[in-house]
Amino acid sequence: MKKINKIKIKINGKFVKIKDKISLLNLTKKLKIPANKVAIELNQKIVNKKSLGYIKIKENDKIEIVHFIGGG
Repeated sequence: MKKINKIKIKINGKFVKIKDKISLLNLTKKLKIPANKVAIELNQKIVNKKSLGYIKIKENDKIEIVHFIGGG
């Protein structure tokens, strides 16, 4: 039986364990976060949404996800 490696990361200030070698795009899908309605920061740098599928999350990464809210 194959063991699934888990890593610890921080999302919006909370520590969570996720599957190792997951992309940032797959993480947003797993969390049911619509990528077109949020801004994503990885280790204090804004992420270009076109590169979400290419960025692999690593142990101790810090991710901040900010939702856009309309108003007037």
